[in-house]
Amino acid sequence: MIVKETDTVLDIPWSAAWASITFRTKFLLGSLLFTVLLLCFPYFFALIQKRQGIVLHDWLLYYLPSIDVSAYIFTLIYITVLVGIYRAAQSPLLFLLFLWSCLLLSLSRIVTISLVPLDPPIGLVQLVDPILFPFYGRNEITKDLFYSGHTGSVFLVYLILQKKREKIFALIATLVVGMLLLLQHIHYMIDVLFAPLFVYIIFILAKRITNVFPENS
Repeated sequence: MIVKETDTVLDIPWSAAWASITFRTKFLLGSLLFTVLLLCFPYFFALIQKRQGIVLHDWLLYYLPSIDVSAYIFTLIYITVLVGIYRAAQSPLLFLLFLWSCLLLSLSRIVTISLVPLDPPIGLVQLVDPILFPFYGRNEITKDLFYSGHTGSVFLVYLILQKKREKIFALIATLVVGMLLLLQHIHYMIDVLFAPLFVYIIFILAKRITNVFPENS
């Protein structure tokens, strides 16, 4: 389904989008692949947790105290992501783009984590995600480092959102979440800094796959 980015393109109803076989195929394929990937996550994280990585000398973490700020991290992440899902669900085209972006983000992290074996930073304070816990498995996961999925997920919402105020909120949330992750010594500085770059590339690729807003891809 080819569309042009106009003032009304995001107002296309779900019934009209679902009538397109192209939309249905991409939606169902993306949903299936994303579900399979999530089900594979516990095995992947259990595998990388057993391998030997390296500890980076991060000058910023050296000067930062180790503080448990989990509540603030999850509050910001879940508020932002829920707003993103809510807004994306109002438009089938935007939701399709969001779906494929999430799929590619998850897949890219498997690749980057596999290629960059890191041990957790010194002073790490364990962060337990109450929502994603079933996908991580029962073991504590501390080696899923490069790049930061928490930072990347919030930045993806920034890219998805259309309203200026909501985009500003999501961008600020991205910066704050990144800083809080460093304060808790969950990630190295490079994990946080590279997350927006990877996610932006993923977002452009997802636009091409879904063929949403092709003129600006």
